[in-house]
Amino acid sequence: EARLLESGGGLVQAGGSLRLSCEASGFATDNYIMGWFRQAPGKARRGVACILVSDGTTYLIDSVKGRFAISVDASKNTMYLQMNDLKPEDTGVYYCAADLMRDDSSWYSFFNRALQHWGQGAPVTVSA
Repeated sequence: EARLLESGGGLVQAGGSLRLSCEASGFATDNYIMGWFRQAPGKARRGVACILVSDGTTYLIDSVKGRFAISVDASKNTMYLQMNDLKPEDTGVYYCAADLMRDDSSWYSFFNRALQHWGQGAPVTVSA
């Protein structure tokens, strides 16, 4: 059974750091795009970062550039989101997702189409 298992969420003060992990099982991620989405309280879920596993190309939204980093350890079939200098507006439930590469492998397509696999969500709360 294919699944994504997240870990690493929690409560942190503004300026602090957290690292989220997303371990894939039941499928090989070589030909996938993987990414992180965030759902802030009372708001829709939105894409934050994504990575092409095959070549490591990444994309991050402007509000997290310079603070967050997305990476993949292929040997562990695991994706990470390193979050530094966290701000209260980063609060939300973070979901990891994975989808097979398609003709359109743009970040826009990944953030806006139906994806194959989702994690269960990892709550992140940043206090002021």
